[in-house]
Amino acid sequence: MNYENAVGYVHSMLGSTLHEGDVAIDATVGNGWDTALMADLVGAEGVVYGFDVQSVAIDVTRSRTSGCPATVRLFLHGHESMTECIDPEHVEKVKAITFNLGYLPGGDKEISTHVDTTRRGLNDARTLLSPNGIITVVCYRHSEGERELAVVRELLSLWTQEKYTVVEVSFVNQRGNPPIVFVVSSRSNELTNTIVR
Repeated sequence: MNYENAVGYVHSMLGSTLHEGDVAIDATVGNGWDTALMADLVGAEGVVYGFDVQSVAIDVTRSRTSGCPATVRLFLHGHESMTECIDPEHVEKVKAITFNLGYLPGGDKEISTHVDTTRRGLNDARTLLSPNGIITVVCYRHSEGERELAVVRELLSLWTQEKYTVVEVSFVNQRGNPPIVFVVSSRSNELTNTIVR
């Protein structure tokens, strides 16, 4: 497995998790790269939901995914609105949910994800996730990002180990303030029952 940065690492995780016909969510579509990857991975039988608060992000992502075989549904809403937009039939059937926190690359840095909506978005993501699904979170190290990082770390540390495995990944040899990645894996019901016993 070879990846150069946090986004590459997340993409490798998505690539090993998503398959034809799966359902996925890009909680922060940004420039659409994660959405497009998910759409390619889930194929013609799959569905990808995407969320962003900026219309430019939705427009760019719509253009980037226009040739993808999957059904891509984009919403001009923050990730705290996920549960209101997901089809009921997809609840607890979402195989991968990705959060790339911070501001839109190349966009207005004053428009950024925030602690309160991120906390709600993550808690909602947990209710949508399928057994053996994953949630990935990339936290950047600008001022609001540091606050988000602390809240994400604290929140995920409270998710019970009987149901979730949470890994924190840092790129210790990269210059500057490299982002931190969290990967949450939900356990299957069979594995959960084995651990509880």
